[in-house]
Amino acid sequence: MPESKRSKYGSKKVTVDGYTFDSKDEAAYYKYLLRLKAQGKILNFELQPVYELIPKFKKHGKSYRRTTYTPDFLIYHLDGSEELIDVKGFSTQQGELRKKLFDFIYPDVKLTWIARNLKYGNEDGWIEYEELQKKRRENKKC
Repeated sequence: MPESKRSKYGSKKVTVDGYTFDSKDEAAYYKYLLRLKAQGKILNFELQPVYELIPKFKKHGKSYRRTTYTPDFLIYHLDGSEELIDVKGFSTQQGELRKKLFDFIYPDVKLTWIARNLKYGNEDGWIEYEELQKKRRENKKC
């Protein structure tokens, strides 16, 4: 896919190692995970695992497709735990609903929304999305 393509949210798609990401931040997080794996800080990771939220069904003769949630990454940590990561630049009402459904259906699966922000994030700029929103609200008050 050419690099000039835009994602559904208007950000420029980025290709790294043959994988096409919806944003430069997703591509940056992929590189970050490669580095963590090379440093032995995580066991491994996968790209875009798919989780079913609502199976396909029929009602009054109308067929409905299944509804899924596809986070950006699945990380396998050294302690054997797993964590799903979804890289966010902003949230949408649809995204919030999918996250709520995911958390209800998969209560034991850790899902973390993260964002890249050089001002508030860690040394690589990564911060949990909710924490970033909180810091932005606090900063607005000042």
